[in-house]
Amino acid sequence: MTAADEPFVHPALFYRDRDEYLSAVAAFVREGLVADEPVAVAVPRAGLELLRGELGGDAGAVRFTDMEEAGRNPGRIIPRVLRAFADAHPGRRVRIVGEPVWAGRSAAEYPACVQHEALINHAFTGRAVTILCPYDASRLPARAVADAHATHPLVIDGGRGAPSASYAPDHMVAAYNRPLPPPPRGADVLSLRFDDTLLPDARHLVVTRAAKLGLAPERWDDLALAVAELTANSVEHGGGRGTVRVWAEGGRVVWEVSDGGHIRDPLAGRRPARDGVPGGRGLLLVHALSDLVRTYTGPDGTVTRCHLRCAPSP
Repeated sequence: MTAADEPFVHPALFYRDRDEYLSAVAAFVREGLVADEPVAVAVPRAGLELLRGELGGDAGAVRFTDMEEAGRNPGRIIPRVLRAFADAHPGRRVRIVGEPVWAGRSAAEYPACVQHEALINHAFTGRAVTILCPYDASRLPARAVADAHATHPLVIDGGRGAPSASYAPDHMVAAYNRPLPPPPRGADVLSLRFDDTLLPDARHLVVTRAAKLGLAPERWDDLALAVAELTANSVEHGGGRGTVRVWAEGGRVVWEVSDGGHIRDPLAGRRPARDGVPGGRGLLLVHALSDLVRTYTGPDGTVTRCHLRCAPSP
């Protein structure tokens, strides 16, 4: 199938001010409504309010999602935002505005955003879906604009669209598959090497430490479930053993599991689970329960690092 024949369309939209953003995005949305395509908009909350006002009466026909909440962890955008909407309308072309990269993203989140944007191209190959990704070229660093050219086959700039000359999504997935930075200097890191006999101990270590670091009680069960999934994956797929570590960093509880396994499927954890098909739910669940998931994987092993925001101080 040639690019011209591919039903999936994935342009990056570069905008530089409020008027340019509203004009381009609202026109994209209205084109979809006129064509009787289901339309969803998943952008940061400030953009949601602007677009609701710009669309007026047309806003009622659009599914709006706050990307700062639903896409806080970039790893859950494909299954829980994009695929969830597309799969809810089988047999129809759907149109989505998705803005996963904004000026407020942290340095820890950004690499996961780039990999997400690159992987969209594989997740929707052959699907009748158009996903427009706005980028604020006036506020984002030059690197983000360059990366957007590499993760989108089409770019729209100044009202004109053209094929990207640097489109290379697989290269971008690999380029951001880098060893994760060490914990902050002076961090109190607790660790445990585990095998199948120590899975409960690994779970207890992380949850107990997270509670002491300020994680809200209503998230303890979710954390325990995520730890159980990752450590069990290590035992089953990572050589029968692994190491779990936990520490505090920037108002978050950070924990990670390392083992000798190698994740060969870059979309692992990003596909919705299929009814009646065993497996495939562990990493998906970890992404759903975490505020950020970063992964480094290679022939020598895998490290999966998860972030959870602590409860605000009274």
